[in-house]
Amino acid sequence: MLNQTSITEFFLLGMTDIQVLQPVLFVVFLTIYFLNLAGNGAILIVVISDPRLHSPMYFFLGNLSCLDICYSTVTLPKMLENFLSTHKAISFLGCISQLHFFHFLGSTEAMLVPVMAFDRFVAICKPLRYTLIMSHQVCTQTAVTIWITGFFHALLHSVMTSRLNFCGSNHIHHFFCDVKPLLNLACGNTELNQWLLNNVTGTFAMGSFFLTLLSYFYIIIYLFFKTHSCSMLHKALSTCASHFMVVVLLFGPVFFIYIHPASGSSMDQEGIIAIMYSVVTPVLNPLIYTLRNKEVKEALRRVIRRKL
Repeated sequence: MLNQTSITEFFLLGMTDIQVLQPVLFVVFLTIYFLNLAGNGAILIVVISDPRLHSPMYFFLGNLSCLDICYSTVTLPKMLENFLSTHKAISFLGCISQLHFFHFLGSTEAMLVPVMAFDRFVAICKPLRYTLIMSHQVCTQTAVTIWITGFFHALLHSVMTSRLNFCGSNHIHHFFCDVKPLLNLACGNTELNQWLLNNVTGTFAMGSFFLTLLSYFYIIIYLFFKTHSCSMLHKALSTCASHFMVVVLLFGPVFFIYIHPASGSSMDQEGIIAIMYSVVTPVLNPLIYTLRNKEVKEALRRVIRRKL
């Protein structure tokens, strides 16, 4: 998995080279990171500690919170360090490791979202068969399969990227190590790497996106024809709309960066878009998935009362 060049480290140029903005951006992203840890950490603690939340929906929500914490931790600490440092280097092994875990956690989350949507579909459209379809064994096996698939998907990209020759600049125009910025620095033929990125990652993203849309489409159609209560229909549609916002924030930037032609956007644009799904979305997920959830709110109050 080692490359065949003399380059031992890369330099992450980050979001901006304007020194005055560095401390401001440090405070902004540090705040976002703490909000991410607090929000997702609270959900994780509540889901694990409260027996009333030991159901498939909250099992997958706990997985999502764990993913969001790890996902941001892959990129944000290094970004924060670089805001305050003049030496913005990352070792070759560290760069490949960051790339691997970024794609591992990102692709795992992309596969988890349609599973969560399917869980809601079964709960709403087939309530009598819910416990049979979404049994504890099925949920555990599904989660394990998703995590393992995500790991090997990322391993494909990290191995293929590590085998490239880097004979020119070692300055990465990004705030973390990703496949596309590294391909721009590579010497020789990178067509296979680009094909894998566009097609394999594109298939993962598009497949997950359309499966998610399919579940919510069936939920809306089912409720429209079966539900005679306007308030219940409005509540369900409102929930689906908020969840759909998560889907758009997660998959929209992924389509733009990994499926969009390489010449169609600048690295500055891709850096800003990457912030949306690697920094902003993990912070919004706890709010969107739990803001209207009375069970989670009550569980949080119980946890706080026990601590006091």
